[in-house]
Amino acid sequence: MEEVKNTEASTERPLNFIEKIIEDDLANGRVKDNTIVTRFPPEPNGYLHIGHIKSICLNFGLAEKYNGICHLRLDDTNPAKEDMEYIDSIKEDIHWLGFDWKEHEYYASDYYDQLYNIAIELIKEGKAYVDSLSAEEMKEYRGTLTQPGKNSPDRDRPIEENLKLFMEMKEGKYPEGKYTLRAKIDMASPNINLRDPALYRIKYATHPRTGDKWCIYPMYDFTHPISDAIEGITHSICTLEFEDHRPAYDWATSIDGIEHTPHQYEFARLNINYCLMSKRRLLYLVQNGFVSGWDDPRMPTVSGIRRRGYSPEAMKDFVSRVGVAKVEGTVDYSLMEFCVREDLNKRAKRLMAVLDPLEIVIDNYPEDKVEYFDAVDNPEDPESKTHKIAFSKRVYIEKEDFMENPVKGYHRLFLGNEIRLKHAYYITAQSIDKDEDGNILRVHCTYDPESRGGQTPDGRKVKGTSHWVSADHALCAEVRQYDKLFKAEYPGGDTGNYLNDINPESLVVIEKAYIEKDAENAKVGDYLQFIRNGYYCVDSKDSTKEHMVFNRTVTLKDSWAKQKSKLGIK
Repeated sequence: MEEVKNTEASTERPLNFIEKIIEDDLANGRVKDNTIVTRFPPEPNGYLHIGHIKSICLNFGLAEKYNGICHLRLDDTNPAKEDMEYIDSIKEDIHWLGFDWKEHEYYASDYYDQLYNIAIELIKEGKAYVDSLSAEEMKEYRGTLTQPGKNSPDRDRPIEENLKLFMEMKEGKYPEGKYTLRAKIDMASPNINLRDPALYRIKYATHPRTGDKWCIYPMYDFTHPISDAIEGITHSICTLEFEDHRPAYDWATSIDGIEHTPHQYEFARLNINYCLMSKRRLLYLVQNGFVSGWDDPRMPTVSGIRRRGYSPEAMKDFVSRVGVAKVEGTVDYSLMEFCVREDLNKRAKRLMAVLDPLEIVIDNYPEDKVEYFDAVDNPEDPESKTHKIAFSKRVYIEKEDFMENPVKGYHRLFLGNEIRLKHAYYITAQSIDKDEDGNILRVHCTYDPESRGGQTPDGRKVKGTSHWVSADHALCAEVRQYDKLFKAEYPGGDTGNYLNDINPESLVVIEKAYIEKDAENAKVGDYLQFIRNGYYCVDSKDSTKEHMVFNRTVTLKDSWAKQKSKLGIK
């Protein structure tokens, strides 16, 4: 499969093949009122995932570009797996991405009466019949890709008997699986989807919108194209797995009495390595406690990445870079992270946070003195505001920023070495306090009072700089370090069991991290960068004023981390 690598997007994007089709249709008068109508038709049987973002942006984006209309239509044909929770989440996700269907909100269930009447007419015309084959028998009769199917014994059932049975199915006189309404097309067709496909099945389940009004429900391949026709969809855009279903789509839209004939076009779905894009498998992860819910920040759901701190602009940039193609491919996970970093770099407020604290005592700094330094919120923004950072005798730095026995190439703090505390002063390590087991408890340093802001009268420079927080003025908070949910590039690819590939370090919880006091003002939806640690956000579910929780959105590129790896330092 073609793999999409992390490349820069060009400023001028050529038309994709669907845009070319639309522009040709508009130029040649093949679109009624010269208004294209698209639709985003999710099934409300789970939360939307990243793959859906491509379809959302494509369908709503085309409508915006060509001054058309995009419908939101919930294909609610399987009440056993559908829930209002899913419907509400779908709407929230689309709005988060910045799209609005306005008054064009529809449901397949809106057309149940029409679909039922169409089915009745097909029976009367001898084009549909009630079949009593079991699911196993139907599979046997269906044939294979190389062998034609064979007719059901019920295929020639009299029309009046079919009508009677179908109405009795609707009245709830038979158990699930007893009968199925099937189209009478061609059991020898080379396309299996035309071998007398099922149109209706018996299903006793309460529908989230229609309640218990119905106990027979239309099949997706029957409902979907007719819904498109009823709504006047001009360009029915779906993913490549529906290409083989196109003949069934065309059959349904050619049924007598259907006035509008939409056309189906297929594009390559969004596949990302290290991710699962199956709602069935994602549901399994939720139901069996492998994640905390559909909105777990490790999940590739729209609600998950929103809670993790991805922005809608970053995701729209990502799918734009991926593009729209006819050939399936796999997109590199790093491209998505690249887009997230590019976006957050421009918008995230910079704060200092120490995740693995080491106490630094500045022996020659006055005991009760507190100073405040100005820090720019975002150096990438020329109009950025500033905030105050408290400095005192005791500060925390990262443990990795001190080495008792430094290796060659290490320029941060060690005994006798001078470094710069960002925004503040130069300090020099003088001595170490250890516990009975030899673990370092704290490092005693001295500071140069004339180096305020990193400037000295003699103009000397130091190679090492550490971020820090005042031990007496920092916010103590919980930080959740999120990483890829799966450690394998293609989960389940080697073993067939994707559960074996779950990354045990996909979530590392730091119960006590120390962050600049200004972090107390952060709200859900704010974008933050913890200097040298990564991009973060306030957790939308568990964070409170009394116990703030920050989620890592994505890591930073750390030159020292690369150097540590080369030197074999853990």
